[in-house]
Amino acid sequence: MSEPADPARARPPEELPFESALGRLEEVVDRLEHGELPLEESLALFEEGVRLSRRLAGQLEQAEQRVAVLVEEGGELLARPFEGPEDAS
Repeated sequence: MSEPADPARARPPEELPFESALGRLEEVVDRLEHGELPLEESLALFEEGVRLSRRLAGQLEQAEQRVAVLVEEGGELLARPFEGPEDAS
């Protein structure tokens, strides 16, 4: 009988929630660190890891920008909506 499908592998990496993508990146790094993979599989995993890493870094940057939008005015913290690149006109 085959192993149950891994939900992280069932969806394209760009569709995974942040936590799932981070977990998948950890799996990729673990497999690469332990070696013993054929060259082509290692390269494919490395490429997937780079894509995941770039995506996660972008998401973290967006989160940091959203946090930075909190400003102190008149002694009170006010939250302003974050206007990302897609909101700019």
